[in-house]
Amino acid sequence: MLLLSQYIEADSVLDLLRDGADHLGYLLKDRVSDIDDFVAALRRVACGGSAIDPDLVTRLVGRPHRGHRPLDELSPREREVLRLMAEGRSNRAIGAALFLGEPTVEAHVRSIFVKLGLQPEPDDHRRVLAVLTYLRAES
Repeated sequence: MLLLSQYIEADSVLDLLRDGADHLGYLLKDRVSDIDDFVAALRRVACGGSAIDPDLVTRLVGRPHRGHRPLDELSPREREVLRLMAEGRSNRAIGAALFLGEPTVEAHVRSIFVKLGLQPEPDDHRRVLAVLTYLRAES
């Protein structure tokens, strides 16, 4: 499901993502004008990934916060990687955006999992849990 919205509704997105982000996207209607990005988002969602509008991610990151947060342990580069994960990007796409090799991105993702305390579990998808942690911390 790819939702198109005229406005950024951060709380609504967090509610949608509460049960996971597989096959889910949330984009502002303005994204439709960039056909290549829109089609890429559609493909990510259709293949089981997610696509979260970069403006939404930016707004969530810019919200004021208080006290210690789980994301405080992450390095600036790990935050960048996690932000792109929250947009639904693959490791390859993250590497291309940050000019990093895929093995380097994988190392950052592993480090994010460790720092957020996300251990491998057969019933959990750590990438989705990391993104949910990110979105909750920034809301």
